[in-house]
Amino acid sequence: MKLAICSGPPTSGKTTVLKHVIRKLKSKGENVVFVKTDVQFACEDEIFAKELGIPTKKVYSGELCPDHCNVMVLGDAVEWAKKQAATVLVVETAGLCLRCSPYVEGAFGMVVLEATSGMNLPRKIGPMLSLADITVVTKIDLVSQAEREVFRARILEACRGMCIIESDALHGIGVDPIVRKIYNSSDVEEPLYLRGNPPVGTCTICVGKKEIGWKRHFGVLRPLDNQIFYRGE
Repeated sequence: MKLAICSGPPTSGKTTVLKHVIRKLKSKGENVVFVKTDVQFACEDEIFAKELGIPTKKVYSGELCPDHCNVMVLGDAVEWAKKQAATVLVVETAGLCLRCSPYVEGAFGMVVLEATSGMNLPRKIGPMLSLADITVVTKIDLVSQAEREVFRARILEACRGMCIIESDALHGIGVDPIVRKIYNSSDVEEPLYLRGNPPVGTCTICVGKKEIGWKRHFGVLRPLDNQIFYRGE
C-alpha cells in the first residue's frame, strides 16, 4: 500500500488537487481511501465519499496541535486502510504548524502552495516545504509569468533540488506528474517514523500554562535578547 501525505497552508488548494489525483488513481484501478486531519471544521471527507465513492475518515485535533494529532492517529489510519484492502492511503493534514513536518519516512509527501500567497511564502514555512518530495504550486493562472518565476526561485532557495509542479487545479492541469510520483513511491512499511526532527523540548504552553514571560516557564526557553536555553522546574 502506498501512503501519500498532503500538507500546505489553508486555502492553498490541497483538496482540489487531491480530488483530481484520487480520480486519476481510481481510473487506473487503485483502491484509494482518504483521511482528513483538521482542527475544528472539515467537509472534505464527505465530499470525497459522495463524489468519488471512496472510504473516508475525518479526525478533529481539537485541543491538540494538529500535527501532534496527525502523529497520534496515523498508525490507526494505516491499519484502517489495510482493512479496506486499500492500495493507496491519502492523508490531508491541516498544515498549520510551520515547525513540524507531517511526512513519514519511506512514504510520499507533497506540499501545496498557492502562487497568490506572496513571493516570500516559501521562506516562511520551514520543514513543511523543505522535507516534502514535491511542491505543487496552484492558482498559477492568477499571477503573471514573472511572479511565477520568482515564486519558483524562492522555493528552490528554500529547498535546492525540489521537484516543482505548477497546476491549475480547478481544471486538473498538472495532476498527471503527481500521480506518477505516487506510483513510483515505496510501499509503506511499519513501524512508521517521522521524516525530520520535531521541535526540541516539552512546551509548557501546550500543557496548559497560561502565564506570559519566560521567567514563569520551564523546559526549553528563549528570552527576547538571548539564545535558547534549558531550565528545570
